Amino acid sequence: MSNVTSIDAPYPYPGQLGPDTGADHGGRPSQVGRARQILLAILAFLSRFFHMRADKGVARIGLVGVFFSILFLLIIGRLVMLALAPDAQSEFHRAATAAIMAARPDIVDRNGVILATDVKTASVFAEPRNIIDKDEATELLTAVLPDLNATDLRNRLGTKRGFVWVKREVSPKQQAEVHRLGIPGVGFIPENKRVYPNGPIGAHILGFANVDHEGIAGIEKYLDSQGLQALSGLGFARSADDMKPIALSLDLRATHAVRDELVKGMAYYRAKAAAAAILDVNTGEIISLVSLPDFDPSNPVDAQDKDRINRINVGVYEMGSTFKALTVAMALDSGKANINSSYSTAGGMMRFGRQVIREYHGTGRTLTVPEVFVHSSNMGSIKMALSVGVEGHKAFLRKMGQLDRLRTELPESAEPLVPSRWGEINTATIAFGHGLAVAPIQALEAVGALVNGGYFIKPTFLKRSEADAKADAPRVIKPETSEAMRYIMRLNAERGSARKTDEASGGAYFIGGKTGTAEKVINGRYAKNKNFTTFMAIAPADKPKYIFLTIYDEPQATPESYGYTTAAWNSGVTTGKIIERVAPLLGLPPHTASLATAFPTMARQGAWGIR
Repeated sequence: MSNVTSIDAPYPYPGQLGPDTGADHGGRPSQVGRARQILLAILAFLSRFFHMRADKGVARIGLVGVFFSILFLLIIGRLVMLALAPDAQSEFHRAATAAIMAARPDIVDRNGVILATDVKTASVFAEPRNIIDKDEATELLTAVLPDLNATDLRNRLGTKRGFVWVKREVSPKQQAEVHRLGIPGVGFIPENKRVYPNGPIGAHILGFANVDHEGIAGIEKYLDSQGLQALSGLGFARSADDMKPIALSLDLRATHAVRDELVKGMAYYRAKAAAAAILDVNTGEIISLVSLPDFDPSNPVDAQDKDRINRINVGVYEMGSTFKALTVAMALDSGKANINSSYSTAGGMMRFGRQVIREYHGTGRTLTVPEVFVHSSNMGSIKMALSVGVEGHKAFLRKMGQLDRLRTELPESAEPLVPSRWGEINTATIAFGHGLAVAPIQALEAVGALVNGGYFIKPTFLKRSEADAKADAPRVIKPETSEAMRYIMRLNAERGSARKTDEASGGAYFIGGKTGTAEKVINGRYAKNKNFTTFMAIAPADKPKYIFLTIYDEPQATPESYGYTTAAWNSGVTTGKIIERVAPLLGLPPHTASLATAFPTMARQGAWGIR
């Protein structure tokens, strides 16, 4: 018999070891011997286990199944841990998902021209944990992206965070250059960038969105308030194609023309600021709105400057003599006056306690209602308002939307400045446009109701039909009062302070209008040499479609104004030029008519000036 133990033999006991077993001198196995015995035992077990015997096949298969089941459970457990753990990888995915999902709908003008849209871009991110040489990475990245602050970038890369932004919204050229650097741990995330292809045109209506695609002002902020961010977060708005474009009431062509004329006028009259708007009196749609200085929504670095506010919506001003339209309409509609009523202006002044109110250009005679308007008589306006009374005056102005904040789609709005205690002196000054400060859009809203047949239609920056507008538009004055107001506004363009506007517009659109000049309040006092001028025009006067408003803040005299800085010489002239340019764009044909034909009720009543 050989002393060699077969691999299939039973495990040998220590006493059965041969001479070369590695036993020590005491007959006990050494460490090497014990290791050899264990190895031989494992080999013997595996040999017996995998020996092809039918009675052991089921056991073998079961053991292998248990082994692989445990292995798969371990893998699945690890994947679950990776998914739930707030580590760098999950942070990266959250940032990437938020960036990709943040899409906004296109914004278009009333004719479908794009005003705001998304374009695809990329942003650079870094995973500091995976960047080996922070200093080298900082040096390379700032060389390609020179507007980055090297110290700030190095500090961000030196953290233990799993994800940091390097630069948002890089250009394709910059993306290619960063890619060529080949820095491990630096990559790109696709994003949507908001762009405004028309520059500053319509800026105060559109507002703008920040780098995270959140609306900050204007219609952009309004969209977020309507649930856009919630839709994006739920994954229902991954691109602009998933959403219907937002159609504004704005006409891009008309707004471009308005801004062009306003820029030229602001420079010529050396005004501190200027603004203009066009309102459709039958639908309440804002067709154009410009406020200067303005900003470029694509690069709104100075949008928050205090001199770049939306003066039509946010500024509150004493509207001067344009308010006399409301005073005349109130007197006529209340029955306290008719078109042939007359008021004495002899003496050229009225006294209220210690307060004295004077005519600006008094006639010193008795004036009919149309003459009060044409000559812009303070005394005649005061007497009309006092005939209605303080409470009646307040009630009428409230009904016309002048005492409460006007809410539109634009988040930006202003509360009117109303006297805390309202007595006769307040009614007297407010009657001719002093002592009550409102947002110009509120004055537009009110005058629109005066000339559209008497319907009080809330302004909107979204496109809508006349039927939709009038579905919720109460009648606030009688139709005959509305005709009377259109008549005296047209008469003012023929014989009064609106003549320069009619001339500047070419005299072809049968306009009507009213000037307004208010002295600015500086340190609690009216400044005689600082005016806020307003012009309100309607076209055509017999059946108005649009109201045009122009305002200037502190315009200066010009060679042809004889030293005057009142509205007829600046905002009135600019309004005429705007009408001449935009009337063809808005489909207003040249139109002329006699007063008797255009205003039959006034002709029957024999109103002053009808012949």
